[in-house]
Amino acid sequence: MSKLVVRAFSISQDGYGAGPNQSLENPLGENGEKLHEWFFETHTFKTMLGQEGGLKDVDEEFAARSFDNLGAWILGRNMFGPVRGPWPDESWKGWWGNNPPYHVPVFVLTHHARAPISMEGGTTFHFVTGGIEDALAQARQAAAGKDVRVGGGVETLKQYLKARLVDDLHLAVSPFLLGSGENLFSDIDLTALGYRITDRVPTQKATHLTIVREGI
Repeated sequence: MSKLVVRAFSISQDGYGAGPNQSLENPLGENGEKLHEWFFETHTFKTMLGQEGGLKDVDEEFAARSFDNLGAWILGRNMFGPVRGPWPDESWKGWWGNNPPYHVPVFVLTHHARAPISMEGGTTFHFVTGGIEDALAQARQAAAGKDVRVGGGVETLKQYLKARLVDDLHLAVSPFLLGSGENLFSDIDLTALGYRITDRVPTQKATHLTIVREGI
């Protein structure tokens, strides 16, 4: 059965999934790139960039697994790009160039309608104005039995967690304090929502937590 999953979602020790002052020049926010240092040297990331090499260690195992059995993605609008309000034109097509790393349908939550965008490599961005459950229904249909992955950002993930729609998630906790930005754990009680940690794997650059919803 198709599951709604979160994979390779990086946070700081104090729970921030993005730094403050996100912008076109600084999409991860100030010091936000530190969150993903565990990922940047993996074979999976190098392959995404069209490069050879990369480490094949425990971090790579989690990186590679994060793309297993995916049939669709869901993104918040901030994850898709820095444009706010009504779309001024059709020029912005994401951070990733002509061949985004998804290679499946991607459903972007937004309050402003926009026609789908077909990209190279099998990625098509669909813009959903009907809310998180509408986006999930469309994503499940497109996934055709495979899993749907919530890619972020933080507020989008929190909406799905609060609705108890996420079946399981993998958090990569980076070994530093970010101090401010977007905090995954503010205004949310994962224990009360029925989530519990089932696995913890430390590496030099991250602690990988597997968290599942009770009853899965």
